[in-house]
Amino acid sequence: MAVMTSSARRPLLNRRLAEFGTTIFAEMSALALSTGAVNLGQGFPDTDGPEEVREAAVRALRDGRGNQYPPGPGVPELRTAIAAHQRREYELVYDPDTEVLVTAGATEAIAASLLALLEPGDEVIALEPYYDSYAASIAMAGGRRVPVTLRPHEGAFRLDLDELRDAVTDRTRLLLVNTPHNPTGTVLTRAELAEIARLAVERDLLVITDEVYEHLVFDDAEHIPLATFPGMRERTVTISSAGKTYSFTGWKVGWVTAAPALVSAVRSAKQFLTYVSSGPFQYAIAEALALPDSYFTAFREDMLAKRDLLAGGLAEAGFGVFRTAGTYFITTDIRPLGESDGFAFCRALPERAGVVAIPNAVFYDHREEGAPFVRFAFCKQTGVLEEAASRLKALAP
Repeated sequence: MAVMTSSARRPLLNRRLAEFGTTIFAEMSALALSTGAVNLGQGFPDTDGPEEVREAAVRALRDGRGNQYPPGPGVPELRTAIAAHQRREYELVYDPDTEVLVTAGATEAIAASLLALLEPGDEVIALEPYYDSYAASIAMAGGRRVPVTLRPHEGAFRLDLDELRDAVTDRTRLLLVNTPHNPTGTVLTRAELAEIARLAVERDLLVITDEVYEHLVFDDAEHIPLATFPGMRERTVTISSAGKTYSFTGWKVGWVTAAPALVSAVRSAKQFLTYVSSGPFQYAIAEALALPDSYFTAFREDMLAKRDLLAGGLAEAGFGVFRTAGTYFITTDIRPLGESDGFAFCRALPERAGVVAIPNAVFYDHREEGAPFVRFAFCKQTGVLEEAASRLKALAP
């Protein structure tokens, strides 16, 4: 029964957030602890990132850099490093002073962008399944989410561009695009991105792109920022972060790059969320962004080996395994195991096989679309993945 105030006789929680309870990640992590299961649910590494980056943070702490409030937009060293990264990797030129904003991770960047750019009633098209904070942030801004579903096709999840175009109405304010895509592992192709860009320009839409897995693409996939396409730089808010690339997720250092007017708008909302954060860590990530290409290559190769290890174990256990072209998640189909309810399957899995996963349905508005799909994270130590694969053999028909 909902708790009511004695005076207003209404629920305590703002009605915009009423549909969002405790996250599935908290529930599954608690199950992992209580059962001793291998936790492949929440997407965080179980080892720290590069020692030289950690030492850079220690130096900053000792030197008194960032121990007090850093500048609102972020420390100049980091903003300069972000701009240099965008130029080096993608030939995107941004002014560190007016076109870069440092945030408390990508999650705050997403929230601040949506709070800044939406008015109540505005529609936001998001690719379904979607990272769970998208829905909550759209709701807090008073917007209306319009999901366009990625569906299985030839062993991967693909975007139906006709469905995307049909979803746009006169009330559509912006597109929220995530590539590489969590949880499906899809990386949008150049042709798909070109069509999204064409649609945004044609209908005069703003675009927010979540690119936190930009350095985690595999095989022949290529990450191409949407802001590089004609007409897109001035209408695109590009979001990324250090957590996924450098395996320091607890530092919560993210950023926005966009045209000055867009950055100014996002900063207006961001200043009333955290104001500032991660002071000493900002200096460390400035150094991390300057690491040589060999770091990114080794990082991808390590994660590719882990992807293949877990994918092989899942296939051997009887799951249908979708191809992961980016991120550090594998989406599976449980129907070959005689199952169809991802929630029930994931809640029973710790006892059945000693492993924790996440039901993809939590990332859908259309729960039935995601019901038979389950996500596993492979950003763990090799020994942990080997143990998980061994335990999952208990499910094999």
